[in-house]
Amino acid sequence: MTKTILCAVDINRPEEDQKVLKIAAKLAALDGASLDVITVVPDFGASVVGAYFEEHHISTAKDKANELLSKMVEDALGADENARARRVVAIGSVYEKVLQTAKLNKADLIVIGAHRPDFKDYLLGPNAARIVRHSDASVYVVR
Repeated sequence: MTKTILCAVDINRPEEDQKVLKIAAKLAALDGASLDVITVVPDFGASVVGAYFEEHHISTAKDKANELLSKMVEDALGADENARARRVVAIGSVYEKVLQTAKLNKADLIVIGAHRPDFKDYLLGPNAARIVRHSDASVYVVR
C-alpha cells in the first residue's frame, strides 16, 4: 500500500512555503510516499461579498490558483516532481478542506507551515493549530 503525504501551502506566500514543500518532498522520498499538494481558495459564494461574483469568476479563480500552485511546486521541487505530485485546489475554509482532503485520500501525514500569528489568530486559532487538533493523521508543522 502506497503512503500519501499531504502538503498544504498558500499560493499567496510562495517564497515562505517553498521550505514547507521541500520538507514534504524529503519526507515523501524517505518513506516512498506519494506527494499531494493542496491550496485552498476562499469561498466567496458563502459570504456577502459572494453575491457580487458569478460562478465563472469562482472557476476562473480556481484555474488561476491551479496555475500558481503548479508553478510554485515546480519552482520549489523541479519539473519532474511537479509532474509526479498530485495538486489539489479546494474552495472553502483552509483547515476544513485540508482535513477533508486528508481523510478522503487517506493521507498518512499532513505537512503544513506555521506562520507568525496575528492578534486575531490568538482569538480564533490559526489553521495549523486547528489541523493539528482535529486531524486523524499525524501532522508535521514546519516553522
